[in-house]
Amino acid sequence: MPGRVHHWLPLKPSEVGVALDNAGFDWWIAGGYALELFAGQTWRSHEDIDILILRPDLPIVLTHFAKWDVWLADPPGHLRSRKSDEFDTKAHDIWLREFGSASWRLQIMVDEAQDDLWQSRRNPQLRLTRTALGWRHASGLPCLAPQVQLFYKAKSPRPKDELDRLQVIPMLDDAQRRWLFDAIAKTYGENHLWLATLT
Repeated sequence: MPGRVHHWLPLKPSEVGVALDNAGFDWWIAGGYALELFAGQTWRSHEDIDILILRPDLPIVLTHFAKWDVWLADPPGHLRSRKSDEFDTKAHDIWLREFGSASWRLQIMVDEAQDDLWQSRRNPQLRLTRTALGWRHASGLPCLAPQVQLFYKAKSPRPKDELDRLQVIPMLDDAQRRWLFDAIAKTYGENHLWLATLT
């Protein structure tokens, strides 16, 4: 959703870690930053920064960010200001900035959970434990597993997604590649162009 009409001054990953220190809920650095942290190198610029949380934790998340200007991207993507007493929303994307600022600082992606398992909203058959959903960087930052992040990017790949794919897929181990192959084939179809690079 970030685009020309939205001005971003994204937090750095380390600043996200400070903002969420002892937050009381699980969260993971997501998007391109998660892949670069996995790879240990940088290959492109980032217009925003994302974290992933699970919907059961949303009330705690919104309470944690009570001093931020919080906006909800209601399906199919209409951005609106959150009401102060609004803790139940179907939004998958939440944008945050400091009050009085025109610059967005953080995007929160909200994913579904079933019996405390991550459940893909694109394919409810895809489930992972919270432990398997991410990993912890040497800096202490929790990051979304690279195969899960690439699964998101495979839906409608943009040029930056293709660049991320080319950089990261060679670094995946066999189990990660198998999971990604199966997830893409079952969700986006067996003719998806990325599957050839995973065999």
